[in-house]
Amino acid sequence: MKKVFVLLGPTASGKTSLSISLANSMDAEIISADSRQVYKHIQIATCAPSALELSKAKHYFVNELELTEYFSAGFFAMKSKVIISDIHNRGKNVLIVGGSGLYIKSLLDGFFEEEGKDLSIREELNQKLQTEGREALYSELSAVDPETASRMDSGKFRRVIRALEVYYATGRKMSEQQANTVKPDFDSVQVGLNFERDVLYDRINKRVDSMYANGLIEEIQSLLNNGFSPETNNSLNTVGVKEVFRYLRNEIKLDEALNLIKQNSRRYAKRQMTWFNADKRIKWVNVNDFAGPELCSQYILSLFK
Repeated sequence: MKKVFVLLGPTASGKTSLSISLANSMDAEIISADSRQVYKHIQIATCAPSALELSKAKHYFVNELELTEYFSAGFFAMKSKVIISDIHNRGKNVLIVGGSGLYIKSLLDGFFEEEGKDLSIREELNQKLQTEGREALYSELSAVDPETASRMDSGKFRRVIRALEVYYATGRKMSEQQANTVKPDFDSVQVGLNFERDVLYDRINKRVDSMYANGLIEEIQSLLNNGFSPETNNSLNTVGVKEVFRYLRNEIKLDEALNLIKQNSRRYAKRQMTWFNADKRIKWVNVNDFAGPELCSQYILSLFK
């Protein structure tokens, strides 16, 4: 059975630059397992690979979707399976890179094939959200698909809307779809990047400063000017975006917004590591043990063999 190789780690752990070096050494193409880098217009906020970095290795799921488009772990796994088969058929290796643990797990351990994408139904449900509120939608889901509703927080309104969209578009409950799990037809080797906590937190703080210097505020201002918001676009419900929207709405000062991004990024990194540490298959690499990225890359290549 063919293999896919996975490079994972918390935010700001240096996955992007290291993955490009690895891809070139392995003759691999990169599938990004990042739930937000897949969207256009938020490259700075998500620290997506630059145009120069993208030119150095073939990438998938980077800067591909409009902010209004739906994406999920299930869709990621389903589409990645097709891409992986194509890459293998062309005699190349596959390198999965990212920090979205659910996306990686769905791909490696199996997923259900999502059905029922209907923008007109979704728009109707969004309008109902505005007029009747979240609890009304959750009650509606509880009536048509109680099993799915029981596994959801009523406050996660985008997930509630998605489950209702599936039901009304297909006549089938999302819980019924999820029962039909598609298993992968490949093996995997996972390598995780690990840092001492203080070192990682310092990297996070410096990266936020870099995001600001590179035009983060202007990027989010453009979204606000064009009518986008985290409240109506789930793609923007992410660290680095929500805080700047609050600043631009005069709810907080700039320094407070930047400090919140740093704080929330550190919290996110902690949650990522909690998720990853539960998977005992991951081979961890202490990046601090290496004199430079080249030596680290060489060691990871040996683990991928």
